[in-house]
Amino acid sequence: MRSRLAIKMHSLLERFFPERRVFLRSDSDTRFIRLRPHVQMAGFLGSALILAWAIIATAILLMDSIGSGNFREQAKRDQRTYAARLNFLAEERDMRAEEALAAQDRFNTALAQISRMQSELLSSETRRRELETGIEVIQTTLRRTMKERDTARKSAQELQTAMAEGGSALPGQSSVSNGAISVLQGALADTAAERDKVVADAQDALQQADDMALQIKLMQDQNDQIFRQLEDAMTISVEPLDKMFRQAGMNPDSLLKQVRRGYSGQGGPLTPLTFSTKGSEPSPDTMRANRILNQMDRLNLYRIAATKAPFAIPVKDKFRFTSGFGYRRDPKTGGRRLHKGVDFAGPVGTPLYATADGVVTHAGWSSGYGRLVKVQHEFGIETRYAHMNKIRVKVGQKVSRGQRIGDMGASGRVTGPHLHYEVRVGGKAVNPMTYIKAANNVF
Repeated sequence: MRSRLAIKMHSLLERFFPERRVFLRSDSDTRFIRLRPHVQMAGFLGSALILAWAIIATAILLMDSIGSGNFREQAKRDQRTYAARLNFLAEERDMRAEEALAAQDRFNTALAQISRMQSELLSSETRRRELETGIEVIQTTLRRTMKERDTARKSAQELQTAMAEGGSALPGQSSVSNGAISVLQGALADTAAERDKVVADAQDALQQADDMALQIKLMQDQNDQIFRQLEDAMTISVEPLDKMFRQAGMNPDSLLKQVRRGYSGQGGPLTPLTFSTKGSEPSPDTMRANRILNQMDRLNLYRIAATKAPFAIPVKDKFRFTSGFGYRRDPKTGGRRLHKGVDFAGPVGTPLYATADGVVTHAGWSSGYGRLVKVQHEFGIETRYAHMNKIRVKVGQKVSRGQRIGDMGASGRVTGPHLHYEVRVGGKAVNPMTYIKAANNVF
């Protein structure tokens, strides 16, 4: 059975791989090598396997190369898109800053106007009270004068009646009576003239009081309009700041309490404005003005807090955003590790700025960071600026937001010139873009 199967297999192989002989001739001898069908089949299969392996390996390499190229191109496109987005956000930030300054100017102008209108209103109230008092005095005088006039008229009538009844008066007595009558008539004429003058003055005073009431009504309407504008301005100014701190993960109420504790001094010409009620019940305008002043105080505290938290961007010149916060492939070792900050790439020497008020706690070399500056801020926040080419601050120096602290470089463990920027809260690294993005619609 086996011999028949072997014979059939041999005949089948001979059909495709007939036996061949390879002759090897030398000067003194001739030899040959016999290639049997199964040997030829084994060689053919081996060559086919080698060829197939080469084709598959080449295809895999080509596909990997194409995929890597596409990935690099996509990464470059994403970087260009993100850089354009950052430039657009920077322009929007500058625009919002200009709008905030313009709103602040309008607010200051409105505040000065309402102070002037308040002073005029108080002066008008004083004048109105004086006019009311004058009208009362004039009315009292008028009533007394009219009473005296009636008394004088009654006396004159009585005298004329007595003279008519005693017609045989002495000549001296007649002249005396005529003189008294003349005096009384003159006094009555003067009294009538004074009465007419008092009535005219009273009418003028009433007209002035009406005019003053109209002016007071107009001033109250203007005050109400100014109050509404101020309230709208306060709402527009305070709400974005409140939203900014909440988006950055900071509690606005506790934040303002901490700022207020650090700025609690009073006295001198800069004592905060208040409207006194002089012991009486406060008027609606007074309560409204005090609410606006409280909002102004809250806005001022927000602005103080905003300068002490890292809401600004450390690079103001043109740059390229090359790496974000989070896990990534290490550019040196190729391994996966946590990137604790963000990278801004630019030319060597690009100015770098502090993102908030604070105190420099480190300014020097630090292993992989290269030339490093650490700034300690309020609220337990620390910022780090690494790989600098030149450091322009010293340890213990107080820096303000926007103050230049160094130049961009390539010191330390880097592949090219850039700024490695970190934000740490309570010693733990957080994403710096959280603060920068939260401030886009405010600054």
